[in-house]
Amino acid sequence: MAHHSSRNILWHRAIAVLLAVSALTIEPVLAGDGATEHAQLAALIRQLDMIDRLAEHSVSLPRQGDSRYHFDYARLREDIERVRQGIRDYLSPQRAQPRDPVDLLGGYRQESEEADP
Repeated sequence: MAHHSSRNILWHRAIAVLLAVSALTIEPVLAGDGATEHAQLAALIRQLDMIDRLAEHSVSLPRQGDSRYHFDYARLREDIERVRQGIRDYLSPQRAQPRDPVDLLGGYRQESEEADP
């Protein structure tokens, strides 16, 4: 059980590090020219793809039986897709197509379902 717990912690840390690195790349984008901005946003999409793959893998990890809460990877993946799509929409705008932005869900802590006796 401890092995699965340490793997879970490693995945959470990996996702946190990738999110932090992604956030740090935004500042140069704001000060850069159009080509640099495009390259930075394309890199950000690749990082989001990596985070999404980590989250997809983490869904299959066994949950800790004694934990009241677990991380909601499905919700995280939905938010990653929203961010990814927003960046793609910015990089390839469609003329005369109204955009309907969707709020991020957040709140990735989900209460575990109680086991049936």
